[in-house]
Amino acid sequence: MTQSSVQDIFNRIAPVYDRLNDGFSFGQHRIWKQMTVQWSGAKPGSVAIDLCCGSGDITRLLARQVGATGKVYGVDFSEKLLAIAQNHYNWTPIHWLNADVLHLPFPNNTFNAATMGYGLRNVSSIPQALQELHRILKPGATAAILDFHRPSQPLLQQFQNWYLNQVVVPYAQQQGLTEEYAYIMPSLQRFPLGPEQVKLAYQAGFAHAVHYPIAGGMMGVLVATKSVDS
Repeated sequence: MTQSSVQDIFNRIAPVYDRLNDGFSFGQHRIWKQMTVQWSGAKPGSVAIDLCCGSGDITRLLARQVGATGKVYGVDFSEKLLAIAQNHYNWTPIHWLNADVLHLPFPNNTFNAATMGYGLRNVSSIPQALQELHRILKPGATAAILDFHRPSQPLLQQFQNWYLNQVVVPYAQQQGLTEEYAYIMPSLQRFPLGPEQVKLAYQAGFAHAVHYPIAGGMMGVLVATKSVDS
C-alpha cells in the first residue's frame, strides 16, 4: 500500500477514529499512550514532538508532561485528523503541523523527546522514518514508539487474529469503513517484530534500543536513545 493510499485511509476514518480506538481497546489505549510518554523521557521544559499524532491523544499527554515552560509539536500527514486534534486541544504549548514523517521540516538536534503512536507500521519506509527521528533528536534524547505487535504465545496469536477479523473488521463494516480497517491485519503481518525493530533502530544510528511487549505482546513500545556524542 502506497503512502498516499494510507493517507487517504486516515483522512476517511478521522471522524470516528477516537470512538473506534476506545471501543476496540476497551479504553486501554489511553494507558498504553501514557506509558509511551513516560518512556520518552519528556520532562518539564522539554521541547518534544509527537509524530503521526492522529487526533492528538499522545500530543496532549506530552504537553502535560512538558508543562507551560515546554513546547510540543504534533505532526501528522492526515489533514482531517490534524484538524480534529487542533479542535480538541488548542493549547498554548502545542504547535500542530501537517507534514510527512519521512521528510520532517526541522533542523538536526531539535527535540529533547519524541513519541509516535500507531504510525511506524504505516510508513512506506521504516528505516527512513527512524533515520529522520534520529536526526531531529538532540544528543542523549529518547524516542518511544507505540504500535501493534504479534504475541509469541499461540493462544494470544489466535485471540488477536480472531478479534481483528471477527470484531474489528465487522464493526468497521457496519460503519462503512471495511476497507479502512481490513488493512490492519496485512500491515501487522508485515510489521517487524520487536527484536527486528531494535535492529532497525541501531541501523538508524541510535545508541541504545529496547522493545517492551505490552498487553500480552499484542502491543509493544520501541524505546530508542540517541548517543550523547552524536
